[in-house]
Amino acid sequence: MTNAAACQVDDNSIEAPAGGLRLPRDARLPINRCNLPAAILGGLTFQRHPAPLLLDGVAELHADLFPLLDRLTDPTERARRFMDYLTVHFRLEALEEAGLMETTPPADTSRGRLKLRGRADYLRMVRGWAFDPDSREGAVLKAWVESRFGLLTRFHGVLIDDRAEEAYEQFLIACSQGLYNTNALEAQLDLLYTYCQYELNRRQPDALHLMLYRGFNRFSDDQVLVKLDRHRWVVLLNNLSSFSARRERAEEFGDHLMRVQVPTAKLFFYNRLLPGMLKGEDEYVVIGGIYEVERLA
Repeated sequence: MTNAAACQVDDNSIEAPAGGLRLPRDARLPINRCNLPAAILGGLTFQRHPAPLLLDGVAELHADLFPLLDRLTDPTERARRFMDYLTVHFRLEALEEAGLMETTPPADTSRGRLKLRGRADYLRMVRGWAFDPDSREGAVLKAWVESRFGLLTRFHGVLIDDRAEEAYEQFLIACSQGLYNTNALEAQLDLLYTYCQYELNRRQPDALHLMLYRGFNRFSDDQVLVKLDRHRWVVLLNNLSSFSARRERAEEFGDHLMRVQVPTAKLFFYNRLLPGMLKGEDEYVVIGGIYEVERLA
């Protein structure tokens, strides 16, 4: 397992003793809700030598879920049971029982309005991401990564390089609007990530990495940390990004293409995980940090 000593370097230095790179201070929070701090899980050493990432309290709060899934051999049946569990646990089809109250003005207090906000659940978030990563739903997901893993959002519609500027304020507003009047939405996302990791371990128990592709147009100057050679770069990715398992699919989303060995521990979700999650084939949503990437075109 990666240890903290491997990432202890001077803040003014890029090179780490273990040959990795230290995550810049302006790309991370000092605390998170994970078993490893952002300085470690966001570094290059973690990409090369990944370890399981465990969110605080999820296994304890949902101790009855995963033993139930252990008894099921059919992935489709496990997915159905998982979705049923979230529906019941978070009262997704009976939000009044969870305390959801109508707080809109009298002229807009129809039951249809109440149900509209009630649909702002984990599935709506990932579908919104598939439609537009810079949407309100995308802001909620990126803010969730900040909270749980301590990796700050670097891009949402525009570059966010200063927490005092309007771009970050607009990002926070989008997050607040997306979370308003929802039922423990961030806790739903905790379970989605944990289930994704569970399924990956069930299907490929020995896999530490997955080869994925991403199309891009250009990197900003602060994203490229080191150019190892013409084709191998070390870059700082946004805290949440979409990748594809299919090269030809990734080529549709940019003038250039990169190939990355992504730790399975950094896979938030993928389109085949649950029925009806995402439209794109073989799309994977990846938690960011520092990565060594191979530029193919």
